[in-house]
Amino acid sequence: MRLTLRLTSVLAAAVFSLTATRTHAQQAQQPFILNNEFPTQGDAFYEFKWPVKKVAIIGAGAGGLISYRTLSQAGYEVLLYERDHHPGGNWHYTEETPPDAPIPNLDPAIADFVPSLPPKGITLPFEEVYDLEDVGREKRAFRAPKPIWRGLRSNAPKVIQQIRELPWPEDLSWDISAIQLQGYLRAFASYHGINANDENPNVFYNTRVELVEKRYDTNTGEHRGWRLTLKEFKQIGSKSVKARWWTEDVDAVVIASGRYNAPNVPGIPGLDEWNAKFPGSVTHSRVYKTPEEYENKTVLIIGAATSGAEISGIINPYAKKVYLSNRGHHDPHYQYPWDIFLTYVPDNVTFVPEIKAFHPANSAKESIIEFVNGTKLTGIDRVISSTGYRYSFPFFPQYHDTSLGDNETASEGPQPLVTDGSHIRSLHLDLVYIEEPTIAFINMNLGIQSFTYSEYQAAALASVWKGQAKIPTQERMWELFEKRLEEFGGAFDKHWLYLGTDGTQGV
Repeated sequence: MRLTLRLTSVLAAAVFSLTATRTHAQQAQQPFILNNEFPTQGDAFYEFKWPVKKVAIIGAGAGGLISYRTLSQAGYEVLLYERDHHPGGNWHYTEETPPDAPIPNLDPAIADFVPSLPPKGITLPFEEVYDLEDVGREKRAFRAPKPIWRGLRSNAPKVIQQIRELPWPEDLSWDISAIQLQGYLRAFASYHGINANDENPNVFYNTRVELVEKRYDTNTGEHRGWRLTLKEFKQIGSKSVKARWWTEDVDAVVIASGRYNAPNVPGIPGLDEWNAKFPGSVTHSRVYKTPEEYENKTVLIIGAATSGAEISGIINPYAKKVYLSNRGHHDPHYQYPWDIFLTYVPDNVTFVPEIKAFHPANSAKESIIEFVNGTKLTGIDRVISSTGYRYSFPFFPQYHDTSLGDNETASEGPQPLVTDGSHIRSLHLDLVYIEEPTIAFINMNLGIQSFTYSEYQAAALASVWKGQAKIPTQERMWELFEKRLEEFGGAFDKHWLYLGTDGTQGV
């Protein structure tokens, strides 16, 4: 789950771009173009169809909190929506476990949650009270507890995983605990009056964005912003909850909802049958909390990146035996620092190859797991799929399209943001949606430290929407996008947004 430290050329480019906006652009008496190129006299810019004054932010993790501060200080009216009851995003730890991952995977458009829309034909705002047998389960599904576990520590140094106006104490250990990070983000939220108990009228906790759709001017019929359908979910009794729906119209939307919401389970032959036949034996790493439940169990972990490697080390003293399946990466665009991850793995954890198939039998222990090298394994009690997450934005169903393959684009209509969920497409500088540049994404990249990188993204966004910095024309943004795709090998995959040192120049 955790973010991996990568100081990249893109981050440097962001710093350079903001500096250039104040220097070269002022000297030349024209705005700076955010495409890593200085403008020339004949440059054309994208012209926004309406002024951006009112902005909605989805998510109150690090990216959302920083975006709220930055955009508010820049003079925007900002509304912040968070479905959890506290800020912090992934760093809000509780003992609750998220619902387990569905096997097989759901469509990316609903892989995070199925939108809960108000009854058709009613006038908003609208409220309903539900009498529920299990209020906790319903609240948990709405809130979506975060995929962190007790004792988790950041694998990034504190100087990177911090907000510049709130530096960590100098004598603090570089590997920060999840509890410290949770408190740090709450302190930052309180400092800016946007914590859950600050009664800020522009900040909404226990509130989920169910739908974002175009808003049209009633006089001209022209697209003039965005309409959000919102749902607040509150407990009002031991077995009762109240749901309230309403809409809000805004000029622009920032998506800072994170990329650890929709678990990914690989489609390994036989895994869904194994899961159905032996309920509870297969789980996803996002559900992991403590090692005690694996006492005296033989465990197979699928995936040896950060979470899989570290969980293997944590449960090893409790489990009877731990196997770690490592497929490995050979993509030249994606150089994963396996040596870093494997420092978490004890010597007595056994590495096994990529899994070819699951062959369920009468019991889990009798069932066979077959590997790609022909070897087989039996005696497994529990399987943990530590195989990452998929991008999912259920409030944007119109921008999901699972019919497209790795190297395909839509022949008509808007180009999608999400296809199979492994990546986000159609963004300029991984920041604004080329089709609709009043839609922006913060902290959606792989291989970044969100606290630092989002400060530059939010600052750039504030400048672009005010016209102080410029993005190229839509045609030029697509040209740059296609150029990057060509350099990437002509096919999208999950490493499309990976901010490593290679392949990030001229983005």
